[in-house]
Amino acid sequence: MSASGHAVVGPVPEGRDAEAYDRLRRKVLWALPSGLYLLGTRAGSRRNLMTISWVTQVALEPKLVGVGVERAAVTHQLLVEGGVFALSLLPRTERALVRPFAKPVTDVVVDEETGVGTMNDVAVRGASTGAPIVDAATAWLDCEVRHTLALGSHSWFVGEVVDAGSGDLGAEGGGILRMEDTRMNYGG
Repeated sequence: MSASGHAVVGPVPEGRDAEAYDRLRRKVLWALPSGLYLLGTRAGSRRNLMTISWVTQVALEPKLVGVGVERAAVTHQLLVEGGVFALSLLPRTERALVRPFAKPVTDVVVDEETGVGTMNDVAVRGASTGAPIVDAATAWLDCEVRHTLALGSHSWFVGEVVDAGSGDLGAEGGGILRMEDTRMNYGG
């Protein structure tokens, strides 16, 4: 355990102070440019929205997007069971929207047929797969899971884009929300 109370994850290069190296490594990993999104999932009548930063396009043909989700997360279970996700891209002006989804959603009022309603008092609608999309999203991707890879603490879900939409794509307010726009950090 480090002085900050978390375990130092190896390997640590020979001759290096483990705690100092761990702080340095986390600082560098947190500096990797990363967007901050809301990941909507659905399995049957259960839905969740989760703040996520580990997202990237992984293939052109077919159009595939990968998301890294902690194995203990509610979203992980819904991805395994439901096999769908919708990624809401937020404008930089909406950074407060990610906070209510740092923990599992507790307040869901959504019409089962239309997918329209609220989750933690945030307006949502259903994507074609039924996964929730935040109304404030400047763009979104709707995906069906095609591959899953277990990677220690997380799983990497690869989804094929089956639908997409956009409004102004973040031009108003300076672009798409990024991790650096908030005081949040994850990973490292």
